[in-house]
Amino acid sequence: MSISATAWPQAITAITVFTEDLAATKGFYQAVFGLPIFFEDDASAVFNFGNTLINLLSITAASELIAPAGLATSHAGSRNVLTITVDDVDATCAVLQSRGVTLLNGPMDRPWGIRTASFTDPSGQIWEIAR
Repeated sequence: MSISATAWPQAITAITVFTEDLAATKGFYQAVFGLPIFFEDDASAVFNFGNTLINLLSITAASELIAPAGLATSHAGSRNVLTITVDDVDATCAVLQSRGVTLLNGPMDRPWGIRTASFTDPSGQIWEIAR
């Protein structure tokens, strides 16, 4: 079976982030990103980032989603970075810091021509803002 070039790929519509502390991570997303909860149940909280849903999923429910693959802890090391485009990296960093966010790095100019800064959420997920 082949997939036509026009049907694949389209857009990333959802990213699931596993978290050991759903309440803390949900609170972080509400405070830092200022977004309302799009959907919530006992095991997850979903936020709408434009055309992409970020699903915060309790680690206790994650095994069912990815079985037979195994789960890594939040301290096992980073496996990806989620990037949000902003108009002004420095101004956004100031807002993030006023909301209690500690930056991992930046703001800095990257050799490939963009300005970035990074921070982590309570589940260890790395977020980057870029211009």
